[in-house]
Amino acid sequence: MLTAENWPIGANMLSFGNTTPDGTPTLEASSSVWASQLRQVKELGVDQIDPTDAWLPLAKLSDERLEEFRRVLDGEGLSLASISMTRNSVVDVENGEQNLADARRFVELAPSFGVTVVNTGFMQATTPAQNDSVWFWLEDGHHDDPALRDLAIERIRELGDLGQENGVQISLEMYEDTYVGTADDAVSFLGDVDHANVGLNPDIGNIVRLHREVEPWQDMFEKVLPHANFWHIKNYSRDFDPATGAYATAPTPLKYGYINYRQVIRRAVELGYTGPFCCEHYGSDSLGVIAENVQYVRQVLTSALA
Repeated sequence: MLTAENWPIGANMLSFGNTTPDGTPTLEASSSVWASQLRQVKELGVDQIDPTDAWLPLAKLSDERLEEFRRVLDGEGLSLASISMTRNSVVDVENGEQNLADARRFVELAPSFGVTVVNTGFMQATTPAQNDSVWFWLEDGHHDDPALRDLAIERIRELGDLGQENGVQISLEMYEDTYVGTADDAVSFLGDVDHANVGLNPDIGNIVRLHREVEPWQDMFEKVLPHANFWHIKNYSRDFDPATGAYATAPTPLKYGYINYRQVIRRAVELGYTGPFCCEHYGSDSLGVIAENVQYVRQVLTSALA
């Protein structure tokens, strides 16, 4: 039975990046580097992580290095709450087939780590303009091609079948200008996939940070929470000046931002949400904020489950 204490809540490892300080890809780094980074999470009182392929793509590790990772994970007293794919769309024109193969590998690996959900989505690599921006979401990025929507449905359905065979759910991450870029689009796409093993990741933080008009967060969550099976959870401040049309957004800890997560998490539990959480944050001491967010989610769950 899920309680506030045992609910899977992981820290996203994205804040460590995909290279070491000397430029070595994390994928090729020594296990001592992995251990050092994992230890920083444990020292903050967090026991679970989402490794994310933007930090360490487990699907690309050899069997030997995968076992090495397991030993390091166990040695640091950590486990996996979830596995997320980031910016590796299964319909990427150049790399879609390889990304699909990696997604299949993640699904097959997940049960051996006790993971019940693999997160994927249709966001793609950031553009040079996004990379040069203070925050990448201030610049326009990838837009999904409507002509590839049927292929996207087919490939997600294929992952749903594989997940069903392995006892692993597939979650689709909401992200602007993709097939699941708004609440209505996400629900529509999920309906077209029509697979009991596929749900939504209501990462509304990706939406409210945009410098454009967006649907009120309360309305978005009400539409997507009934379909949620995993949750990248983060918050932002959001301001709009009607006199100039200017928006201003910035990352904040969960309890200080634009979205009232005490209200939203309680509503999710009311609707029967039982999926893992993955706490994220950009900028500043990301890891420190994530650790605070993990404790915040547990406190809200304690209240919601009472």
